[in-house]
Amino acid sequence: MSGQPPRKRSIEESSRLALEYSRFYGGKIEIAPKVPVRDLSDFSIWYTPGVAAVSKAIQANTDLSFEYTARWNKIAVVTDGSRVLGLGDVGPEASMAVMEGKGLIYKYLGGVDAFPISLSAHTADEIIQTTKYLEPSFGGINLEDIASPKCFQILDTLRTQMQIPVWHDDQQGTAGVTLAALLNALKITGRKVRGSRIVLFGAGAANIATARLLEVAGADPGDLILVDSKGILYAERDDVDDLKLKHKWKYEIALRTNKDRVSGNLAQALKGADALVAASTPGPDLIKKEWVREMNTNSIAFLLANPIPEMWPKDAEEAGAKITATGLSDFPNQVNNSLLFPSMFRGVLDVRAKTITDEMVIVAAEELAKYSEEKGLHKDYITPTMTEWEVYPRVAAAVGEKAIQQGLARKNMTKDELVTRASENIVRSRNMLSSLISAKLVPMPPEI
Repeated sequence: MSGQPPRKRSIEESSRLALEYSRFYGGKIEIAPKVPVRDLSDFSIWYTPGVAAVSKAIQANTDLSFEYTARWNKIAVVTDGSRVLGLGDVGPEASMAVMEGKGLIYKYLGGVDAFPISLSAHTADEIIQTTKYLEPSFGGINLEDIASPKCFQILDTLRTQMQIPVWHDDQQGTAGVTLAALLNALKITGRKVRGSRIVLFGAGAANIATARLLEVAGADPGDLILVDSKGILYAERDDVDDLKLKHKWKYEIALRTNKDRVSGNLAQALKGADALVAASTPGPDLIKKEWVREMNTNSIAFLLANPIPEMWPKDAEEAGAKITATGLSDFPNQVNNSLLFPSMFRGVLDVRAKTITDEMVIVAAEELAKYSEEKGLHKDYITPTMTEWEVYPRVAAAVGEKAIQQGLARKNMTKDELVTRASENIVRSRNMLSSLISAKLVPMPPEI
């Protein structure tokens, strides 16, 4: 990325270029050798007979697979294509294009080798078992674009049954970046997480995970109100018993949140609220100005639906919101998962972590927020942008340090070593692409 602000393209233009460029390049990522081959005799080192010594060493101690193979820097991006972007269930073949894009971001922003794996699997149990089979080949798993509620079962199960980090970006990534942005928005408006009344509009993977993370970060769950397609969640709602059978994660949230038992729809939920986190369906005009006017003074409105937010930020500001954020680069304060997932995995891979805990996500969010605070917070700058690459090694180091503190790392490093290691990996990846472009091994796209 250059120092220039990124060019803004319309959805129509981006879609047209995506089709043309994807055909031109035949995909977004590829495998390249990372060892020299000076002549054919080098294959006796990299392959047979020399490689037998490496295999024997790993057989005696499987943790050496993180030292002697590329496992230390490899993750699998696993999906069944059942909930892709805003498209829904497009199937595993169609999802591959999105997973490759994820792999490109992982490599460029985090220096992580991410392999897209689209599964022809349908049930939670099938995905769980298949993903477990992949464990010896990878240092981590990124679950992606899997429909709710099975995504909760898959993540919760794999986190307990695998000895490598498992992450669901639609849950933990969204929750972590939302927390980072919210921490700074609360600072600007003179609030804290504890004691703030926060309404979460949409009760899918993103907002259920955000509610869970907010609770771990210190929020009183009773001050959280979630609103789904049927209205406000609360313990006595008519369908709660049905939720207990069909969606235990939403059921548990209904029991813990909304201590005042507010009922009704979003309009009632927003009365007296300090902050709104909307992760619902594309708008605009899903949220009305008159509802935002009923929020507390200097309120916060995160409008995160893509490709069109639930209401336009300008309308929210005219209705009294002091700080707004969206998931789009067209507006200030983009809450984008790409700020977090590359550095999250950079951090856990560098220390060979065995899992990703909520506390690791929280320190990542706090480091993101701290970086913006040091640069100078204001209502249009509560999170870094993806062009501020220096934040990625800092977040990675914070995550790695927390993994070590929690006794979940296979490799101990100091904070300075973690920053240096992460920086080297990320810079190497960026320089590699620049070199390939300069050598015209990665050609510029055709003029269209």
